[in-house]
Amino acid sequence: MDLLVSNYGSFLGKKSERLVLKEKGKVVNEIPFYDLTQVTIDTPGASLSTDLIRECVEHGIQISFLTPSGKPFAKLVSPYLTGTVLTRREQLLAFTDTRGVALAKFFVEGKLKNQLNVLKYFAKYRKGVDQELFAAIYTRITQMEQISDQLGQIKGSCIDDVRGQIMSAEGRAGNLYWQGVKLLIEDKVDFPGRQHRGAADPVNSLLNYGYGMLYRQVEGALILAGLDPFAGFLHVDRPGKLSLVYDFVEEFRQQVVDRVVVAMINKGIAVEMEDGMLSTATRRCLSERINERLESQATFRGKKYKLCTIIQSQARRVATFLRGEAKYRPFVGGW
Repeated sequence: MDLLVSNYGSFLGKKSERLVLKEKGKVVNEIPFYDLTQVTIDTPGASLSTDLIRECVEHGIQISFLTPSGKPFAKLVSPYLTGTVLTRREQLLAFTDTRGVALAKFFVEGKLKNQLNVLKYFAKYRKGVDQELFAAIYTRITQMEQISDQLGQIKGSCIDDVRGQIMSAEGRAGNLYWQGVKLLIEDKVDFPGRQHRGAADPVNSLLNYGYGMLYRQVEGALILAGLDPFAGFLHVDRPGKLSLVYDFVEEFRQQVVDRVVVAMINKGIAVEMEDGMLSTATRRCLSERINERLESQATFRGKKYKLCTIIQSQARRVATFLRGEAKYRPFVGGW
């Protein structure tokens, strides 16, 4: 299980073989370490003991820190997880050859196909009740499919040669996708369109917090696969920027976060805002639903796996692709 710590003044410690969570000096939860997969802290007022940190490291439990808006700012992991030097050498070399181009295209291909499938998933429930809405969504789906087909025609010897073309295709398809999402939820909530930092409306706040949760899941998977989360391909290098995380996460945003957020809005689940951010109760509700989604199964490579397992498997497949040991194929969820 994943543990989310949101209350100010929380303390995390260790007792025997269990994690102990205290609030105001009282024990509110005890979890055996063998049942725990991840700890996420999104409050500025929590503290934790060094023996807890050591126990989590030894059990492979990552401790992630998010701002209340969902932006990851720190992660505690064992330094020995990045000991696979050969993988990281090949990762850096791939920036200057066709492997970087191929991976960038794979990530965006996965993103576009998952955007299409999320729109198709929600549109199928509108077909019998609102033909006009269904047609409007499928107009955008058709346009997105044309853009997706153009992606395969982009060729170059290194990522710097083609980054602009790939990002142009991604951006044009993204505009159509968010138009489709707006059509799906506009009868329930006012959605101004996709906004990133500083967004204060309920939908973008849900998306940004959900993506923050997904970022730490993806970063952990990349680290466990022996990859450098800062050395990406599509997203340009910048000090402190987790470029590979932002590349790799594109494959999973729609199936893990967008589906959850659109479903919450359509079901009329209350989204409470406090000082321009999601309330603690809403963050907890969203966190629980995203964790449930990560634990749900999807079909990939002919078999059913948990989504969290697919993320880890795909991170390892990136590493083997870079080492020339396997082909790569993006994850595309069903609809």
